[in-house]
Amino acid sequence: QEIADSFGNFSNISSRSSQRRKEEIACLATRYLHRVQSAAYEAALNRPTGGTLRRESQFMVIEVLTIKNSCETENEIVKLQTEKEAMDIDCSVVTGGGTGGNSAVVFISYKSFGSILDGSFVSKENLTLDEKLDHFQLNSKVISGTTGCKKNCSLAKSVNFTFHHIQMIEESKKSLCVYWDELAWSNEGCHVTFSDGARTVCSCSHLSTFAVLMASVKLKEDPVLTMITYVGLSLSLLCLFLAALTFLLCRSIQNTSTSLHLQLSICLFLAYLLFLTGIKRTEPKVLCKVIAGVLHYLYLAAFTWMFLEGLHLFLTVRNLKVANYTSAGRFKKRFMYPVGYGVPAVIVTVSAAINPQGYGTTKQLFLKLNLSCIFSFVSPVCSSDRRGSCLFTYLFLFLKELLSSLKTGQHTTQERRWMLTFKAIAQLFLLGCSWCLGFFLAELIKEPLRSILAYAFTITNVLQGVYIFLVHCLLNQQVREDYVKWLRSMSKKTESDSYILSS
Repeated sequence: QEIADSFGNFSNISSRSSQRRKEEIACLATRYLHRVQSAAYEAALNRPTGGTLRRESQFMVIEVLTIKNSCETENEIVKLQTEKEAMDIDCSVVTGGGTGGNSAVVFISYKSFGSILDGSFVSKENLTLDEKLDHFQLNSKVISGTTGCKKNCSLAKSVNFTFHHIQMIEESKKSLCVYWDELAWSNEGCHVTFSDGARTVCSCSHLSTFAVLMASVKLKEDPVLTMITYVGLSLSLLCLFLAALTFLLCRSIQNTSTSLHLQLSICLFLAYLLFLTGIKRTEPKVLCKVIAGVLHYLYLAAFTWMFLEGLHLFLTVRNLKVANYTSAGRFKKRFMYPVGYGVPAVIVTVSAAINPQGYGTTKQLFLKLNLSCIFSFVSPVCSSDRRGSCLFTYLFLFLKELLSSLKTGQHTTQERRWMLTFKAIAQLFLLGCSWCLGFFLAELIKEPLRSILAYAFTITNVLQGVYIFLVHCLLNQQVREDYVKWLRSMSKKTESDSYILSS
């Protein structure tokens, strides 16, 4: 019982040594662990009777087994358990470590040692890894096992330890069995035999102090998906540039809708350009955070303008007086710009004030995946997509009613049907509804469905600039007529210049 209560003294020393270097804390912890294991083993070995004995305090649980003479049966497995942690060891391993006829095995579970020897005591130099892992953190209680054998002596048969996780293991995480190697955690001689979301079973060839680490698996980039992203965004940049020039210079289509298209094109163009040129540049840190904040703002602004486009389309379809000249000007000045650029600015400002560390990761220039990210990006995007889907549903029902009123059989009517249907479907992508696919890329979705959704999400969203140029420019008769006029005027000017030069 004195051994079980002794952790309080060590905990007080370590808590008062917050200014100590990690090496000093590690040395203190190593000496304490050795003393506890040695004292518990000596007490178990000197017990007058055999069998198990359990002692518990607010700091640790100790269970010992004392064996008189030899094992009862060959290949007998001895099981010691403290709360949810367990140790399975072959009886012959226990008796091989005893002296003078008695042998003993000690199993200790520390209730709060993990707060001292946490994931900061992980060094990749001490770990043998077959894949790239990072962001290590302790995900179990710290336990110790000993049969009186000296430090890290090799056992004839491996010992199994069962750990229950502090946090559930997700698909992007991996469990790692480790032991305390005086100054840091190491996985030499230990490996995982079973692991699920709730528990991990470790098999080790020596006895020491053990725990389970949780690490993030570095996901491998799909080269095809990366190529689609860069090619699609580059194509969208070109189309957005041409679309913006069209909306600015084509006088025949100047109205509220054109202003909405222009602002959306500008936001997407800047976001795509910044994404392509700086998404992988994580240094210097200050610039990384600034670029991540600007990207956050531009994408939120783009989704806000998508929502405003959907709202304007809804009001137009309902034949409200929004699309005429006077109402359009009032709509633009009093409603469009303050909402289109003001709301995203408020969200980004609040997000940066609450969690300034949430901008920029070690891999890319964007938001970290935490609660702040959910509040400041996922929630607005989800809200915009939900409203966009409702507006698209209304538009689709209106189109169905309109098509049913058209007379069938005429060639022009058939062409008009197809064009209206195509534009209605295109609105699904123009309003950002395809971003909903991203919410299905959760870790609960397994392969191959997850890869299919990833490709669908990427292809439909990186080409949004192409959709804007196609629907609002190339499929607009007035714009096509202006394109023809510009081409003819350029052709005449070229011919005139050639004639002057030749003469």
